[in-house]
Amino acid sequence: MDASAIEVEDLQEVFEGEIITPGDGVYDQARRVWNGMIDKRPAAIARAVSVGDVVAGVEFARQRDMLLAIRCGAHSGPGFSTCDGGLVLDLSRMNDVRVDPESQTATVAGGALLGDLDRAAQAHGLATTAGVVSHTGVAGLTLGGGVGRLHRKYGLAIDNLLAVEVVTSSGEVVQASADENTDLFWGLRGAGHNFGVATSFTFKLHAHGPNVLAGMALYPIESAFDVLFAWRQWAATLDDDRITVVQMITVPESMPFPPEVYGMRAALIVAMNVNGDAPASSLEPVASFGAPAFKLVTPLPYLMLQSMADDAYAWGQRNYVKGGIAHELSDALIKTALEAMADATGPRAEIDFLQMGGAIARVPEDATAFSGRNGAYMVNVENVWKDPGDDARQMAWTRETFGALSEHLASTNYVNLIEEPGVDLRSVYGDAKYERLVDLKTKYDPANLFRLNQNIQPRR
Repeated sequence: MDASAIEVEDLQEVFEGEIITPGDGVYDQARRVWNGMIDKRPAAIARAVSVGDVVAGVEFARQRDMLLAIRCGAHSGPGFSTCDGGLVLDLSRMNDVRVDPESQTATVAGGALLGDLDRAAQAHGLATTAGVVSHTGVAGLTLGGGVGRLHRKYGLAIDNLLAVEVVTSSGEVVQASADENTDLFWGLRGAGHNFGVATSFTFKLHAHGPNVLAGMALYPIESAFDVLFAWRQWAATLDDDRITVVQMITVPESMPFPPEVYGMRAALIVAMNVNGDAPASSLEPVASFGAPAFKLVTPLPYLMLQSMADDAYAWGQRNYVKGGIAHELSDALIKTALEAMADATGPRAEIDFLQMGGAIARVPEDATAFSGRNGAYMVNVENVWKDPGDDARQMAWTRETFGALSEHLASTNYVNLIEEPGVDLRSVYGDAKYERLVDLKTKYDPANLFRLNQNIQPRR
């Protein structure tokens, strides 16, 4: 059901924040989301400034059986942060971050971005696991699990989560933690988009920074198999302070490489950062797997490292990604990836192998809804481009590539990297977790008000 102008006036009477409708001059700007492929026209955008506003928005949508989208960082690849004809409840103005340096905790409002959290924590020499693009929303990243540059040392974002404040579909404000509403707390950590609107997070922080050691080496794609063979052996020897990733990537003009790199159609990048004290020599192996065309090892401010990918993932570009988890980087997986890169036509098409393990694997698999803790690598297939006329071709390459790679992956997937709705979530979470999540959904959202997500259907 769409919201009429009269109904929106009813919401404004109980809403502190701003309500934007199609006739307003700021509407087109307000409805934009990060992924340039998404272009939807909600009936109203309600910019909340308080938990009371969130309650009002949820009750307004529930009472009218309206389609409801929850917007925080607006980074949802499939476009779940917006909708056609419904209500967008926008939490972006609820972005306060309060750090208690004595208890080493942060209380983060539901609309904050990762950069907000990082900056506030680093002001006290602290950090926690946050993703790799600072304009991503804390809520979206965390509720799906949350990988980043610190996950081998400190675990996923959800592993550092102490409590969540949630507005449920009934409009009730509840607290979920290890001591309160423990069933909900379990589900929020990996499938949390399904159960309510998270208005506040409390995270455990750790002494970290202000500088870290980072290194990368770029190799010609022709040497990729040999490099990957050596890299996987080396990666298996690393302690939890070190995390490494490999990217097979077409070479885009927008990336700051030296001139000799731009003669390459595609390249392989080996990157690593050290989360702790270490000499620069500890990063030299990233450039030792062959003859790199370019290499760099340097100390960097942690905040700089956390924002280095921001421009590459700037708003307005067209983004399409699929991800899964591999127990091993097999020869067959490497060969399949290389064959796919030979057919890549995108200005920035890539296949990434991100090292997992460490603290992630030390949390019991059943402790949270997140699945795949025993995976050795997260495998992402990603495409970024600007021309709308190229959508079909770039999406097809991503789908076909991930389909080919899937034969060599574990059955688990990272829910934050599932780009289409309607995926069989039983295959993501496994039978036991899925049934438990269905019970939770039935308890907290029986009418499926929160359905713009990788949706778990309540029992009927």
